[in-house]
Order: sequence, then structure tokens, then C-alpha cells
Amino acid sequence: MRTITVVGASLAGLYAARELRARGYDGRLVIIGDEPHPPYDRPPLSKDFLSGKAGEDQLALCDDEETDELAAEWLLGVRARGLDARGRSVFLDDGRTVVSDGVVIATGASARRLPGPALAGVHTLRTLDDARALRTELAAGPQRVVVIGGGFIGAETASSCVALGHDVTVVEAAPLPLLPQLGPDMAAVCAALHARGGAELVTGTGVAALYGDTSVRGVELADGRLLPADVVVVGIGAAPNTGWLAGSPLALDDGVLCDDGCVTGLAQVVAVGDVARVGAVRAEHWTSATEQPRVAVGNLLAGRTAETVRPLPYFWSDQYGSRIQFAGRRRHDDTVRILEGSTEEGSFLAAYEREGHTTAVLAVNRPRPFTRMRRGLPTEVPAAA
Repeated sequence: MRTITVVGASLAGLYAARELRARGYDGRLVIIGDEPHPPYDRPPLSKDFLSGKAGEDQLALCDDEETDELAAEWLLGVRARGLDARGRSVFLDDGRTVVSDGVVIATGASARRLPGPALAGVHTLRTLDDARALRTELAAGPQRVVVIGGGFIGAETASSCVALGHDVTVVEAAPLPLLPQLGPDMAAVCAALHARGGAELVTGTGVAALYGDTSVRGVELADGRLLPADVVVVGIGAAPNTGWLAGSPLALDDGVLCDDGCVTGLAQVVAVGDVARVGAVRAEHWTSATEQPRVAVGNLLAGRTAETVRPLPYFWSDQYGSRIQFAGRRRHDDTVRILEGSTEEGSFLAAYEREGHTTAVLAVNRPRPFTRMRRGLPTEVPAAA
């Protein structure tokens, strides 16, 4: 391969570029990013960056020295708009075409938005520009903030807003936040963090509409209640960025469909990170974005699926001064047992169990025992096909 193009200057895209050079690929390497920024770390956007504890310089994922070592052509601030039928040409929205021997798709996902007219004061939080805009608005002084969605982004944003002195309400349509990830018992424990932290949590009802003339003034709930709001943050999940691939030969269904080795229907095209549905699973986790590229790049260079990967799911979240960590593959019928600490004191280690075996582990403010338990969880390591 003389030219390999990475579409997406994301965490997964950067790891793919690193892996290419680490495996000895010394050909032309092109990295395309729709944002004008070099790769940056997204998790701090809703935490330290939003609260003002971290600056933009601390978000950078690579420094000048590494950039030089990668020896890549960076095409930033330009979107990919298409892929040709053979998967060897990437078309850009500025009219350029990048002809390649191999393509790594790492275009990530975009924040879902509520339907209706655009109102000032309504934000999503997915990109650096999103975080900049929200941080600027929050700096204007104490405001009434409504966060729609009680998932990780919503909860972390709410926590940061409370720390900044704002009046915060979190609206979650499900009976409990994080219910699919943690199950009812542990989801209830984590939901209690909102009240402890100083935010109001409203569950079991969705949002009917946002109201206001040019700027948002409130949130109308599906049950008829009206919540006054000066700022609204919409955290209702993300959709994979696959629109640019419409009309290509790649199969798309909630992401780019890949085999267990991140290889698409074209051997010269692989996909990694939030946009990739690997082995029927699309996992929006930091670990997927950092572990998939190793196998994907190996298969790309081999021209076939020589390795497969199924990373053990792992995520963490910082909320109201507490660190929540989870790893494993929980099923709805698993039982939960507290191994250390207690839910009442807000510091504990819990194991999910099935037929006498530990399937997953959850910790709140117990990082060291969590790490030990995580290492012992059953996992499927990359193996030769």
C-alpha cells in the first residue's frame, strides 16, 4: 500500500495512525478531520474543561514531536462526502479527491438533537466547539440549567454546572438513569448522586417541547409540567457519522457493519471507534476506540481478517465528586453483591454474578479494588482467525 487514508481525526483515528507507523508502514498517510482541531480528548469536555479546571492545551492527544513522527498529511476542517464503489477514493466537500490503497473509517458519532426550531441557549456537548460555547454561556452568572438525558454526558454536565453555582434539573425519560448499563439496583444508587450533589432529578417522563421566542425560556415535559430554563443541554445519545457513506458499497445499520476484525465488506476498508459496528456491536467506549485500531490496522495491512477482537466493555464517569467505574458484560438476570463498602456511605465495590461466576464489576470511589477485579474478569483477547 502506497497511500492509506484515515477518515476522522478522532481518538480512534489517531490510534490507527499510530498503529500504522508502529507496524512499519512508511507510505503516504492522510488524516482527514471535519473539525479544524487536531485530535483531542473528549471525556474532559463535560468535566474539567467545562468547569474551567482544564484548558484547551490539556486536551491535546498528540504533541508536535509525535505529529512530526507520524509524518502525516493533515486535512483538517474539511468533511468527507463520499467513498467510491471500490473503496479507494475519498471525496471531500471542498472538491478534492484522495486516492488511496486503504481506508480507515473513524468518523465517530454526532450528538442527537431535539426536533424543532433552533433556540439560543440550547446546547449539545460532543465537540470542543460545543464545550466552548456552553462554557462561555455558563460564565455569565448563576442560571437555571435543564439537562435533558441522565446518561454519562448528562450527569457529568449536570455535576459541572452545580459546581459552577447553577440551579440544575436533570430530566430522564427512563425510570432511572443508566438503567440498561447498571440494572435497577445499582442504577438507583447512582441516581441518588444527583440529590447528594445538589441537582434535581426528574425521571419517567420525556420532553414534549422547548419554548421561547429566539432564546430558550423553558422545557415542557410530556406529563405537562413546565421547567423554567435559561440554558438547556441536550444529552440524549449520539448517532454514528455514516451519512457520507450513503451510496457506497458498505453495509450501514447503526454504524458501519464490520466483521470481528473491524473489516468491512471491502478488504481495503476497515472501521474503528464509535462509527464501527464490530461483530454486531457498536460500543461508544474509550477502550473500543483505543483497542480496535490495533486489530483493524493489522487486518488492513494483511488484506484479510487475520485477527479478531472483542474488548471487555469498560467505562467510567465522574459525577459530583464520585468516580463510577464499570467493566464486564452484565445480563439482565445477573445478581449483584456488594463486596466492599456500602451504598449508604457512597463508596463500594459490587460484583455482578451468574451461575457462580463474576460477569461484571461496578465501583464507586474504589479504584484500586476495582482494578484488581477488572483484571480477573473473563475476556476474549485478540486471537488468530
